[in-house]
Amino acid sequence: MQLVISDPKSAKAYSKVIEDSKAFNGKKVGDSVSLSAAGLEGYEAKITGGSDKTGTPMRFDIPGIGRKQVYITTGPGFVPERKGQRRRVFVRGNLVAEDIHQLNLKITKPGPKSLEEYFPKEEKKSTEPQKSVKEEMVEKSLNAVNTTSAEEAAKVAAEMKKGKKH
Repeated sequence: MQLVISDPKSAKAYSKVIEDSKAFNGKKVGDSVSLSAAGLEGYEAKITGGSDKTGTPMRFDIPGIGRKQVYITTGPGFVPERKGQRRRVFVRGNLVAEDIHQLNLKITKPGPKSLEEYFPKEEKKSTEPQKSVKEEMVEKSLNAVNTTSAEEAAKVAAEMKKGKKH
């Protein structure tokens, strides 16, 4: 199960994948849960929603764990395009079960350590522009021409035409 943990004070969200989701099973949307099962000691959070493996959203006002087709006007699972629009859509009930893939949580009680300590910042990749495949092929063929004989360069060019990588 993937947990998306939002911190309202810093306005940041953190993602964590956990293997054992039994600590959250049976809880409803809106319930407060301890995040010690996710390795965040001392933290408490409120369940704000989630979705199953097909992307069907959980809805707070539908009881149970199953998928249901309901007629709705607003809220999770439907955004109306014009005023008064209604639509019949599939949504999931408000109970967390084993088939929930993503669970959205909002921190209500912070722990002793900050979330930045639990989720270290990842280094950004270099901002150099990446070369396209065509540019790489041209560069390889030019290098082959400069460093090899004419016969070897012709072989490399023939292989590149066939689609083989050099």
